[in-house]
Amino acid sequence: MIKGIGHIGLAVSNLKEALETITKTLNIPVPPILEKKEWKTRAAVVQVGEIGIEIIEDYGGEGMMGKFVKEKGNGIHHVCVITDNIEEDIEILKRRGVEMMDEKPRIGVRGKKIAFTKPGALGGVPMELSEP
Repeated sequence: MIKGIGHIGLAVSNLKEALETITKTLNIPVPPILEKKEWKTRAAVVQVGEIGIEIIEDYGGEGMMGKFVKEKGNGIHHVCVITDNIEEDIEILKRRGVEMMDEKPRIGVRGKKIAFTKPGALGGVPMELSEP
């Protein structure tokens, strides 16, 4: 069951620069940077109240985030919702006609099960399902 919004995902070309700007603007500490080497991706999550801002850099340039930045520049890539049963929610969304990029969950950069819809789920913005 969907429990709420977990974070807003921002795709950026330079994670360190984006983190510096965002944390300085919001006057909050710089969070740790996590890396998923097999995806050539780095990410950090800035918590703003209950909602996180996940800032993602695809340093390989060929993954989902890298392609997004090449086509559109830095920007909002996805909205993440928290689920207590990701496999069940994938099936529910599919029955509702939502096209999935991930038919089965995979492990994301923060070590949690995730799955993405295709962009049509939110009117052109992908939705990410994530376990808490």
